[in-house]
Amino acid sequence: MTSPIHVVKNGAILEVTIDRPKANAIDAATSRIMGDVFASFRDDPELRVAILTSTGEKFFCPGWDLKAAAAGEAPDSDYGVGGFGGLQQLKGLNKPVVCAVNGLAFGGGFEIMISCDIIIAAEHATFALPEINSGTVADAATIKLPRRIPYHVAMELLFTGRRIDTKEAKQWGLINEVVAASDLMPRARALAEQLAGGPPLVFAAIKEIARDTAHLSVEEAFNLVTKRKLKTVDVLYSSEDQLEGAKAFAEKRTPVWQGK
Repeated sequence: MTSPIHVVKNGAILEVTIDRPKANAIDAATSRIMGDVFASFRDDPELRVAILTSTGEKFFCPGWDLKAAAAGEAPDSDYGVGGFGGLQQLKGLNKPVVCAVNGLAFGGGFEIMISCDIIIAAEHATFALPEINSGTVADAATIKLPRRIPYHVAMELLFTGRRIDTKEAKQWGLINEVVAASDLMPRARALAEQLAGGPPLVFAAIKEIARDTAHLSVEEAFNLVTKRKLKTVDVLYSSEDQLEGAKAFAEKRTPVWQGK
């Protein structure tokens, strides 16, 4: 049986592609595979950046596979180590993930998209949270979206389920870039290459600081960082890479990052 998730390693970059015709909807089994893939990415010291995309040009992902739901799969099924889509609740994922949105991103697909760090969308892509029309809640989006874009905009999207295009998504800061469909993967790969050449320990610290201080006051957040109470910060401040960065600056050369 063909796997619904294709994985390709290209040096330090991992490309993860959802391939579940016709719409790339995700059932519990697919979600568990995605969780295992991203957990392996997290734990592999040779991999530094991931790209998540889907096959085709019409659908990125419409979310939960309603055919699976109709067959009895429950909303609280076992979605695996990373929660729905493998990313939303994966602990300790301190590496950059780029999302290349090749089409419609609705519901759970929208939620997987905003679980990534940088989002590039093909110009024809559209976005929506239509759960309201099915009498259910877009739980991850309800938690995250009001923290990502203006509160009133987030509430409108959640309350109405209306569809927005890439122009409006970029206006609200929901996505980073809009490109022609033919340029989507080349742009995602170019960005991933840039990130793969960056300092992995700094990326890890950025992600942990952003994640673990979101609920804190500025004073509390500074206390965690300056007193090295976050693991990634403590590792960074004691690392060879920290010293290499200073030496490279002083010597006017490009730093060589070892991730240690």
